[in-house]
Amino acid sequence: MKIVRFLKDDRVRFGIVEESGAIRCLDAAPWEEGSLTGERRDFADVHLLAPVMPPDVIAIGLNYREHARESGAEEPDEPVIFLKASSSVTGPGAPILLPSMAPREVDYEAELGIVIGRACRDVDEEDALDYVVGFTCANDVSARDCQRRRDVQWARAKSFATFCPLGPWIETELYPADLEVKLVLNGMTMQRGRTSDMIFDCRRLISYCSRIFTLQPGTLIITGTPPGVGFARQPPVFLKDGDQVEVEIEGIGKLINPVIADFNENAGGD
Repeated sequence: MKIVRFLKDDRVRFGIVEESGAIRCLDAAPWEEGSLTGERRDFADVHLLAPVMPPDVIAIGLNYREHARESGAEEPDEPVIFLKASSSVTGPGAPILLPSMAPREVDYEAELGIVIGRACRDVDEEDALDYVVGFTCANDVSARDCQRRRDVQWARAKSFATFCPLGPWIETELYPADLEVKLVLNGMTMQRGRTSDMIFDCRRLISYCSRIFTLQPGTLIITGTPPGVGFARQPPVFLKDGDQVEVEIEGIGKLINPVIADFNENAGGD
């Protein structure tokens, strides 16, 4: 089942996508006990939004073995946790803005996103997926100069507006153990990996995060990125005005976003 969040007639709604292309409307988010209203909308006539506006965005670093190697890092002994501001969330088709403060080393990271459906804390690994409403495509956009040279932590680098595209929907009928994750930039495949290469799988991540945070309904956990990121390439590849970025995850679909400059040539950066 595909759960969408959309804008129609100046109203934000949730719905379920049918095979016919119609959307069956809900009166609230599924994690808020939303129920069907009997209304339908044509998929082509609505504007898709990020499928969730999470209370928290919990992100995992260095969680694919090959990505850890390309980054020159040791495999971590426990999940590397950081947070992205929830205000960085944007939807399918919305532009990724190159920020005026740091426009020149903006990088992509294709990631599987976990959407929590029920509040939980101290969850056992074997029960962890019971608290998930579904999965979505995510792009953990990162300003590498801020992350790697200018700051001593990752908050700014990961949290500029539009730096967390999500979508196009939440897929509820998916088992996340071995899915292909890839990123295509301007028609060229830059990242390709499988979730089976994760150092810590989704069950482990949910359980681990629930021992740190109370996971509220709608919380997003983005689970790390496969190899092929821009900063690790020779020469490095960073996003620029006019680019198009596609995150594709097996069993979910494609998240597509254009890139737009939001700076003057003399602003920001090192």
